Amino acid sequence: MATTTVAPASGAGTPRTGAARTALLLLVALAALALSLCASVMFGSRSTSFGDVLDVLTGSADPNVTAIVESRYPRTALGVLAGLSLAVAGTLMQGVSRNPLAEPGLLGINAGASAGIVTATAWFGASGSTATMWWALPGALLAGVLVHVVGSAGSGNGVVRLVLAGAVLSAVLTAYIQAVTLSKPKVFDSYRYWVVGALGGRDFDVFWSVLPFAATGLLLALALGPGLNALALGDATAVSLGSRPARTRTGGLIAATLLSAAATAAVGPVAFVGLAVPHVVRALVGVDFRAQLVFSALAGPTLLLLADVVGRVVMRPTELMVGVVTAFIGAPALLVAVRRMRGTA
Repeated sequence: MATTTVAPASGAGTPRTGAARTALLLLVALAALALSLCASVMFGSRSTSFGDVLDVLTGSADPNVTAIVESRYPRTALGVLAGLSLAVAGTLMQGVSRNPLAEPGLLGINAGASAGIVTATAWFGASGSTATMWWALPGALLAGVLVHVVGSAGSGNGVVRLVLAGAVLSAVLTAYIQAVTLSKPKVFDSYRYWVVGALGGRDFDVFWSVLPFAATGLLLALALGPGLNALALGDATAVSLGSRPARTRTGGLIAATLLSAAATAAVGPVAFVGLAVPHVVRALVGVDFRAQLVFSALAGPTLLLLADVVGRVVMRPTELMVGVVTAFIGAPALLVAVRRMRGTA
């Protein structure tokens, strides 16, 4: 009887190769984040060198250089927090809804925060980044909770109801915002700067105020990774694997709401980070949501900090707000995503 020689399975070394590739990508992501942090404190209306930054850290720098570098610390910290929060929230939204075009704005977070800012400025005389932040945060949280409650009511496709509830609430709040800002020019002058999204003009008080919300959302998001993997296979398969789809969706929406509310309240509604970053990360690390969440937490701050640096450098001595730069970067990403969806339909 003829014997058949069975070749070793080509995938025998796949786990080790995959782990090595993931480790390499992790090192690259960490290096990119470190470079973006350095660039954020080095470049601005007046550039400083890496040596100047080291001198500031050791306390041997010129007082003028020290003042320049230290003035960039708050916006760098906020860039990390906002970029991480928006990117992870976008990954959660795409996982929970199983829609690659989902992003945090679907929850009405941006509209809720904007309505809080307008209300505080128009009726309570609030001014300054810290004061208005304490109005934007509850506005964003209340909007997310309301959308979740309305979207969870009734029977049928909960994701569709959620999107519709977010769209309706956003439309109502946008009409309210327009009515107030058009009738009160001073409110409009204050609101138009915040609504674009910017890292400048904030201090560490804003960072520390929103940090607990962002940290809670991030921890909850990381815990949901296995559940999101099961959910991607469909509700029936997820249940057969011992997962609870309803609990995963609820946890994902809560985490996304906390993260989006913290970022929006701190720096304004920065566009496209929550949409573009998950697509890039998914293309690099694959469909495992545990890896996606970790890499999104690294790639989001990198993108936002580099966009902020570009905005500070291209229009010296003034600056282009980071929300404008991310829109220029994110719009092509959205077009690519749409084309890929059409190609796979």
